[in-house]
Amino acid sequence: MAVRKLLSGWAVAGAIGLLPAAHAASTDAQQQFSSVAAPQQVASTRTVDQGAAAAGPLGSARVPRLALDDAWLPQVNADLNEQVVRIPADPSGDVTLETTIYRPNGPGPFPMVVFNHGKIPGDPRNQARSDPMSFAREFVRRGYVVVAPNRRGFAESGGTYEQDGCDVTRNGLGQALDVAATVDYMAKQPYVDARHIAIAGTSHGGLATIAYGTEAARGVRALINFSGGLRQDACEGWQDNLTAAYSAYGEQARVPSLWLYGDNDSVWPSSLITRMYAAYSDAQGAHLPAATAKLIDFGRYKNDAHRLVGDRDGVQVWWPLVEAFLAREGMPTAVQYQVADPVAPRATGYASIDAVGSVPYLDQDGRDGYRNFLKQYPSRAFAVSDSGAWSWAEGGDNPMAVAIANCEKRSSGDPCRLYAVNDNVVWHDQSATAQNGNDADNNGGHSLASR
Repeated sequence: MAVRKLLSGWAVAGAIGLLPAAHAASTDAQQQFSSVAAPQQVASTRTVDQGAAAAGPLGSARVPRLALDDAWLPQVNADLNEQVVRIPADPSGDVTLETTIYRPNGPGPFPMVVFNHGKIPGDPRNQARSDPMSFAREFVRRGYVVVAPNRRGFAESGGTYEQDGCDVTRNGLGQALDVAATVDYMAKQPYVDARHIAIAGTSHGGLATIAYGTEAARGVRALINFSGGLRQDACEGWQDNLTAAYSAYGEQARVPSLWLYGDNDSVWPSSLITRMYAAYSDAQGAHLPAATAKLIDFGRYKNDAHRLVGDRDGVQVWWPLVEAFLAREGMPTAVQYQVADPVAPRATGYASIDAVGSVPYLDQDGRDGYRNFLKQYPSRAFAVSDSGAWSWAEGGDNPMAVAIANCEKRSSGDPCRLYAVNDNVVWHDQSATAQNGNDADNNGGHSLASR
């Protein structure tokens, strides 16, 4: 097997073991920016960099949603028929990978896409189960099975995450073994069309995706790399190590790949992105014409391009690019099923969005939290309870659900309700009396259009 041969061919560079300062930043699916507080607690807030939303088509979250006339199509449940299974990572079956599967209704067989998660700093065991709902929704809508494995050592998967010192090449190939195990297992399922498979990944998962391309299974037609790489600041020359890894993978590439990177990525400097892609493409040479690679700079996205694929708002940016690539490689792209996006409540007219003093039940800390909420990008939501607990959430797949859940963690059993979603106040409890414009923040100072 090519991956194993490559692994055996490289010595481990630098110190062996985990490097506490080394990390691969991630837009892991479902990652949300949020702030919560209980009554009388000081708000824990995150201020978005206002300068990150500079002029440009992707500097704003106000991207029109897809308009799909699919009312006549069969409907898939909102949870996308989600199922969590254990996939064996080795022939013995002693180590298994916690894996989420999403699929359309019916027996199939369906084409398949495997989504590889990123890595947040710290212990990978503390990382949540990979749950890329925004990504999965678009593919299930088009008749795909979506498989999201947690690699060894992540979340509830067995085994241990192997850092491999500063050897990025070896690290990526090691991660690719779990991708291979997932593909091999799933390709045997009767509802999977093993002739039409795509592999995608973000951040560290993007590196694993490209590494897997050195030994892709028969039937794998496309690789999609969302901001892929591994950043190891504790390693001297980490950028050179990363570039060398992509060069090594390019020499053995067997599958066409699409590389999607943005201008305001918090992890990868633009110059490094260019180097990584050039190293991969140059190593391919003329002897691998079928494994073409294409880099697309999608510009700016909100405050960080690295979070693109984890955001529901990001779909309108990446799907048209991915759709064209998949169609070129003989993968289906037509809408086959109705799949509903999370729906925001209607505006109630209770108060203007920037009337901080109108939000009921909040103390001063809660009002400060609401002011911080007003600085966030759509999609965003703010929730409050009768006892004064509150939370805001921004980004990810469903900030409304996250805001309510985080609020209720702090509300001592008191239910939380949405007060505002995006630019609309959706509060409908008439028992709370709105204040009429006396708050100092009622003067439109948080206009999202001017961000």
